Amino acid sequence: MTESTREIERKYEVPAAGDLPRLSRLTGAGTGWSLADGGRHDLDAVYYDTADLRLLRASATLRRREGGSDAGWHLKLPLGGDTREEIRAPLGTNDHGNPGDIPDALRDLVLSRTRGARLEPVLRLRTDRTVRELLDADGGLLAELTLDRVRADSLRGDRGHTSWTELEVEAVAEEPAATVLKRVEKALGKEGFTRSAAPSKAVRALNDTVPGALPAPQSTPGTAGTPGTAGTPGTAGAHVLAYLTRQVRAIVDLDPAVRRGLPDSVHRMRVACRRLRSCLRSYRPLLDRAVTEPVRAELKWLGGELGAERDQEVLLERLRGGVDALPGELVLGPVSARLQMWDAARSAEARDRTLTALSSPRYVTLLETLDRLTTHPPLRPKSARKPAEVLPGALRKEHDRLARRLERALRTPTGPERDAALHQARKGAKRVRYAAEAARPALGGTAKRLGRHVKAVQQALGDHHDSVVARETLRRQAVAAHRAGEPGFTWGLLYGREQAGAADRERELPELWRAAERGGGRRAKRS
Repeated sequence: MTESTREIERKYEVPAAGDLPRLSRLTGAGTGWSLADGGRHDLDAVYYDTADLRLLRASATLRRREGGSDAGWHLKLPLGGDTREEIRAPLGTNDHGNPGDIPDALRDLVLSRTRGARLEPVLRLRTDRTVRELLDADGGLLAELTLDRVRADSLRGDRGHTSWTELEVEAVAEEPAATVLKRVEKALGKEGFTRSAAPSKAVRALNDTVPGALPAPQSTPGTAGTPGTAGTPGTAGAHVLAYLTRQVRAIVDLDPAVRRGLPDSVHRMRVACRRLRSCLRSYRPLLDRAVTEPVRAELKWLGGELGAERDQEVLLERLRGGVDALPGELVLGPVSARLQMWDAARSAEARDRTLTALSSPRYVTLLETLDRLTTHPPLRPKSARKPAEVLPGALRKEHDRLARRLERALRTPTGPERDAALHQARKGAKRVRYAAEAARPALGGTAKRLGRHVKAVQQALGDHHDSVVARETLRRQAVAAHRAGEPGFTWGLLYGREQAGAADRERELPELWRAAERGGGRRAKRS
């Protein structure tokens, strides 16, 4: 059993006196804010990581802590800026009944970062914590200020140790946390407190006990790099690699959310897989295909496993929306109940498929492959050329491929073959969009305009494809309803509405495509 909270906090170096701040500028007469005693706690935490510190290198921490009001297992994942998500599990036994072992739920949530490597104790932190509560005029809690006197002992082979004192400020108010933190930071600056360079106690402890144990994160490819690894700065290869790296990071970061079934997480992870596959295809001249084609095949597999759950989400939302849009007198029979039963079976099966894929050795191997792809990219000589010399050509090819697919589809008579051809055009539109996304930092407005106009074409094609899938489901539900002796009127009405909507999308496509040509396609061809 786990629970999740978000924490927004900042760390500060403490002046030589080592005392808690007074914050007299915030808590003086007439300010409405005040400080209250929050107590004192002795905390004892053991941090777990892989031998090569994969969690800490990915700005995540996993610890078992005793003492304080929240004793237990804590997994902290970065959310950007000063915000992290903390996922907690109680002390006790894991699913296998072993006291003190890492809970299986948390072990699964770090898999995308550990890539299956063994977790072991790497650090012990003992903290003498003194808490002050910052309150508003009504006594509501705005923030907690904790003065932490820390002793850290490395549990690795070096067995080093260090100690320091720091101040943590965590915003807990419902009002904008940034406002509270900004005002507190300004007041702290007047008392000699300065922002800490260390992102966490664990990182500071390891760098103090073993200098260089955690080297500074590498710059994003495209702004810095080394030939043969991240690519030469400013080259076409570096720009493409920057895009690839963002998508790999998205898969890694979204993995815990997908496992917990958080809204939109499956969709976003699937899109990251598609973007990776598309980029590896569109920019083949820059990358060794002997390396990238097997990666594309595995990304297609993962996207397919995630797709079952995502497609069910989209289809259910569409069908429910169709029913809800009908006047009550046109909904005949147990339509909503039948939809609910249909979804229950399919959603459970799709969810199981997602979790099975994320627990498989095949997925772990893919994570390792993606890590190597970004840390040791298979760049070809052409990747060293300037972006303007290489990227427009890739965009032109994808644009022309889309044009041929769309024109072929629009010439095809109405029916299943036309539906299939339009679906292939939709895939081509996605490739153009993703290729433009990757090129946008280097090509600017041309890539931006092309992506924006092609997006409208893709959305129309997507709505058409969703209608095709929905109509087949509605037909099957109508058959099942008829066999059960239920009215089929509503199912037929929904089918007809879907059919009319798909016809509307088909009529819109030629003009949408002409707009895309005027707005971005022709410029891409001239680039």
